[in-house]
Amino acid sequence: MVSGTEHEEERSTKPSTRIPLQPKQAAALYYDNEAKIRQALILLMRIVNDSSIPRNIRRAATQAVRALSDRSLSPAVRAANAIGVLDEVSQDPNMPVHARTLLWSAITILETVKD
Repeated sequence: MVSGTEHEEERSTKPSTRIPLQPKQAAALYYDNEAKIRQALILLMRIVNDSSIPRNIRRAATQAVRALSDRSLSPAVRAANAIGVLDEVSQDPNMPVHARTLLWSAITILETVKD
């Protein structure tokens, strides 16, 4: 049987496989982030346009859309700002189940956006 410290020694002797991004790869990553933001925007617009959802939740979704649309910030900062707004209303007891599902789906997508 191998102890936990022997596993740690094995991990520390392995060379790092992380390769720096080339300019094309960085551009592709940025594009992927923008695609994720567009997906989240589609979900949030469904919340904004649904009159069965309480006004305070639709207002938070609108604020998140504005945060995601601010091109002066990096994609990760825009996503973090939107998550902050959405997280506040995600536990609202008046939120319909279908709206909560859309909201959590948008947050899940935005959490994958990295710089």
